Amino acid sequence: MTEPRKPSVLFVCVHNAGRSQMAAAFLAHLGGDRVEVRSAGSAPAGTVNPAVVEAMAEKGIDLSARTPKLLTAEAVQASDVVITMGCGDACPVFPGKRYLDWQLDDPAGRGVDAVRPIRDEIERHVRDLLTELTA
Repeated sequence: MTEPRKPSVLFVCVHNAGRSQMAAAFLAHLGGDRVEVRSAGSAPAGTVNPAVVEAMAEKGIDLSARTPKLLTAEAVQASDVVITMGCGDACPVFPGKRYLDWQLDDPAGRGVDAVRPIRDEIERHVRDLLTELTA
């Protein structure tokens, strides 16, 4: 008897330095081995936003070693659910994939006090998604 295939989620934002990194980290942290998680950006930054790293550390999640990744067609094709966060037309669309667009403020250029509410909203979205995916 084979194990059922894990659902796979790809989080995409422009720089893969804030929103998509937080979402992927929350889903990996909360979902454990029940889900496969990816994140990428249409124009990745050089590093993860330091305020995002600090805000996530407050939740016990370490993003300090993460690096932004370039969005590829292969990453989209390998995912069941693609969640966009402001990447616009740069996100490739493939038939048979489920697409969600989360309207979230961009943490770029903001301090940790402004990132916390964005982080908390992302966590709520991720918890709802995880409940749906593992029901």
